[in-house]
Amino acid sequence: MEDSFPIGERVQIFLESKTWGTEGWFEGTIVRIDPYSEHRSFYWVELDEESAAALGRGIKLISVLNPRNIRKTQ
Repeated sequence: MEDSFPIGERVQIFLESKTWGTEGWFEGTIVRIDPYSEHRSFYWVELDEESAAALGRGIKLISVLNPRNIRKTQ
């Protein structure tokens, strides 16, 4: 399977308020991809300083399994 988002890609990830307390799109860079199954992978995104501060939890690295919650930065 070819990755839709390669390592080093600038992206935005969508985080839901029910899990994170804040909802919206946060910017970062894909730093690692771990296979989950034949058709899916965990995308590890390192948040930008501004996005990490907006999230306000001291979290800088987030894994995203659902590719619908990732979009390329324009």
